[in-house]
Parts: sequence; structure tokens; C-alpha cells
Amino acid sequence: MTATKDRSNSKLVILKREMSLLFGLMTLLVFWFIGKSWLDHLSGWSSPMFLFIWLFLTMLWMSFRVVHHADCLAIKLGEPYGTLILTLSVISIEVVMISAVMLTGADDPTLGRDMMFAVLMIVLNGLVGISLLVGGRRHREQVHNLQGANTFLVVLVPLSILTMILPNFTESTEAGTYSNAQMVFATLVSICLYTAFLTAQTLRYRGHFIAPGTSGQNPHDHEGLVVQSVGLHAGFLLANMVPIVLLSKALAKVLDYQIASLHAPAAIGGIIIAILVLAPEGLAAIRAARDDHLQRSVNICLGSALATIGMTVPAVLTIGLITGNKVVLGLDPVESVLLITTVLVAILTFASNKTNTIHGIVHLILFIAYIFMVFD
Repeated sequence: MTATKDRSNSKLVILKREMSLLFGLMTLLVFWFIGKSWLDHLSGWSSPMFLFIWLFLTMLWMSFRVVHHADCLAIKLGEPYGTLILTLSVISIEVVMISAVMLTGADDPTLGRDMMFAVLMIVLNGLVGISLLVGGRRHREQVHNLQGANTFLVVLVPLSILTMILPNFTESTEAGTYSNAQMVFATLVSICLYTAFLTAQTLRYRGHFIAPGTSGQNPHDHEGLVVQSVGLHAGFLLANMVPIVLLSKALAKVLDYQIASLHAPAAIGGIIIAILVLAPEGLAAIRAARDDHLQRSVNICLGSALATIGMTVPAVLTIGLITGNKVVLGLDPVESVLLITTVLVAILTFASNKTNTIHGIVHLILFIAYIFMVFD
């Protein structure tokens, strides 16, 4: 009798902790049965704003639970597996959201490119800048594993150039696009490079992604977490991801309406979605740098940037090949300058195994420049 009561109490506790999932599922049901008429008849500003806040906060709440379960898996599995699970979970949400909109929404040839670029600027400049600034102010200088950072960057640099700069200079099709053969080549290159990196990170060179002098277990990063079985956390992680993905099309419709009605730059939509997807992961990176666990912060930030290209490019190009829709990958001249500058600064920032506040300030200035150029 006591055992049965304990099991019931345990289930109630789990249920209370997963209120975000219950609320997300309720929201999903509402939008499935009623929301279509709301989205088809958007007008004014109050009701679209209410729908946007409702969807955004619901998806953000579930995103934080995804990070929570990824953190619990990090304790069970150790680094770099924990950070890798977090990165793959968050970027998978982004990739599936982009794919869903491409397959069911209006034809937007620059959707994948705009989302990738927004994520790269937010991660490599915004999150890296804040993390290094916060960590540097508290600890003056911080140490990370130089070999791991170099491994991230040696894959990130060619991937970003081949997929977002080179299409502007090919001659077989119009500027910014690849021919079918080139799309197949770019897809295979992205898959091969990212797979090779994952193999290095998790198997052969796992030690390069662990903080110097540690074994990969950092219990102080996870104080206050109640860790249960791997299966339970993995199940709830996936369960929280599904409503986020299914609600993304509704959020995209509301965002498109709001941007058009306010005559805001089109890139704002990509930035808002990127912030939604990256917010929980970004807070984890900043918190790790604040607590002097810079290696975890580096793994999160550089891992997210690399996963964004390594996973998004194959998905976007494959959908383009199957549907025959035009896919524009090449960046505009201003964006190309910002991307190349960002990559060069990242190489210099992580050229040494120590970072300080100056590095953070430089990255933040580049992030501010990106936001400024979006509006002007």
C-alpha cells in the first residue's frame, strides 16, 4: 500500500514539473481545432499580438524544459555528450521548423539562409560576447581546451564559406543559388564534415572537448536538478520538442502578419524565431561562463553554430531538390562582410586557450552592428 502511494506521489510530482508539456499540448489542440480560423482572419493589432505572445511564451516554456532534460542527461552521460544532446535537440527544433514551413507554407527561397545567418550572428557574436564578458568580469581570464575550439572552427569555416558565400560566385545558375549537381555536392559535403566532427567529438578526440584537468563530470553545473533515468529524460525531451515544432507554423503566420502590418524588416522574423530557439541554450552558456566553466559555454556556442549549418543545409537543399523550389543560400554583400568578419574574429578569440572581457566586447560590437544593419 505504501509503495503504491509512493508511486502515485512520484507521478504527481513529475506531472507538476511537466506543466509546460500539458499546457503546450492544450495549446496545440486549441490551434488544431479553432486556431485555423483565427490565423486565416488576422486583423488589427490586439488579437494578433495576443496570439503571438501566447504562442511565443508557450514555446519558450517548453524550450526551457528541453534544456532541463538535456542537462539531466548531461549528468548521466557526462561531457561532451551532455552538451551535444542539448545542441542537437535545440538545432533539431530549428531545422524541423524550417522544413515544416518550406513544405507547407508560402514559397520563400531565402528562409533557410536567413535563419542560418540569424543563428550564426546570435550565437557567434551575441552569446559568445555575453558569455566572455560575464565570465571575464567575474574571473578576469578563463581557460578552455584550445584543441576543441580549433576543431570546431576548422569545420565551421569551410562549411560557412561553401554554403553561404560561394553560391554568390558560381556561374551555372543565378547569383546566390546552386545548380542541382552543386546542391547535391553541398549536401554531401555538409553531411560528411558534420559526421566527421561528431565522430571526433564523441569518440576519437573526446578529450579535446573536456575542460583541462577534468574528467568531463562537472556536478556544480547542475546543482538543484533532480536526475532520474535516461529513458525518462529522453522521453520528456522529445515530448516537449514535438508541440514546439507543430506550433511553429502558427507562430510563423502571426509573425508574417505583424511584420507586414508594421512594415518591419523581413529579417526580423528570422531573428525572433532564432531567439526563441536559442534562448534556453544561450542562458545555459552564459550561466556556465559565469560559473567559470568556460569549456561548456564554448561547446554550446560553437557547437550550435556548427550544427546549424551542418544540419540545416542538407535539410533545406534536399527539400529544394525534391520539390523543385528555388533555394537561395548566398548572403547579400553586407551580410557576407559580417559573416567573414565574425569568423575571423572567432578564430582570433579562440587562438589562445585563455579569454577575457576584450574578446567579449568585440563580439558584442559585431552583434550590435548586425542588428543595426537589419534596421538600416
